[in-house]
Amino acid sequence: MVQAWLPAALWMTILFMVSTELGSSRRTSRLLVPLLRWIAPSLPQSTLDAVQLGVRKTGHAVGYAILAGLLWSARRASSTSRPAAWRWSDARFAFAVATLYAATDEWHQTFTATRQGTVADVLLDAAGAALGLGALWLWSRWQRTDQPERDGVP
Repeated sequence: MVQAWLPAALWMTILFMVSTELGSSRRTSRLLVPLLRWIAPSLPQSTLDAVQLGVRKTGHAVGYAILAGLLWSARRASSTSRPAAWRWSDARFAFAVATLYAATDEWHQTFTATRQGTVADVLLDAAGAALGLGALWLWSRWQRTDQPERDGVP
């Protein structure tokens, strides 16, 4: 049971580490801007800044989509009953925990000089969690419709 929660705990640790100076705009620009300049040397600085911001904000959404999926999976695996294809209670739990973690993560960033915590980023993280869970819901529906009937039971 505990091992089902390890991937989510590991991912939360990674998100925590990225919310330090390690994931600051100054740090990520050291990698991303030279790569973009190599790909498109004539891009103006304003475009480079916009692309970097887009990549960083996409990272928020994707990071929390992954977290919500891992929490959903852990909750299902920890269930004492036979897990159904989809339970809304698991999705609500995963969304709530991911959003709460996003809020504490943004609060954590306020203690780092080069970072700032914003409500907008919490909302972006929550949207990412919702999108991730939505993708899992669609996948579970696809899995159900893709399964052949066995012994007359759908």
